[in-house]
Amino acid sequence: MGRSRYTITEPDRPHFMTCTVLEWLPVFTRPETVQIILDCWRYQREHEGLRLYGYVILENHLHFIAQAKDLSKCVTSFKSYTARQIIDHLQAKRVERLLAHLRFFKRAHKADREYQFWQEGVHAELVFSEAMMREKLDYIHGNPVKRGYVSLAEHWRYSSAANYAGLEGLIDMDLW
Repeated sequence: MGRSRYTITEPDRPHFMTCTVLEWLPVFTRPETVQIILDCWRYQREHEGLRLYGYVILENHLHFIAQAKDLSKCVTSFKSYTARQIIDHLQAKRVERLLAHLRFFKRAHKADREYQFWQEGVHAELVFSEAMMREKLDYIHGNPVKRGYVSLAEHWRYSSAANYAGLEGLIDMDLW
């Protein structure tokens, strides 16, 4: 099998990754669902050796740059845990329309579950230089500005841009 440029090729080096909600459904419009993501990263930083260099969470996808001894395992754990927690949250809040979409668009081979939350894969790219790290951080932090959500990157609450601007972010970061 050939190597894809979008796989975790060197698990102990930083990678830029994207995780997308199935069918681009807008799930991260409420603080409770975003908090599940942040809490998982916080736990992984404290207990699994995850180094988180930057992130942005938008309504239907997120980008982040991370590194760990076994990054593939960390990402698999992240996606599995957050999917279960978010689906449980949506069920508790009776968000039936969104749950119906997660059930309807679930891939056929996912027969072991009722819902699928994340699209498959993480679109990982190895960050192989200082220049590329800066480029990816700029891209991550510029995303909400480009979309017209905020004028300044550090004003987007669900991003590490504030951390890089010397302000307090929502979670601690491993600043580059």
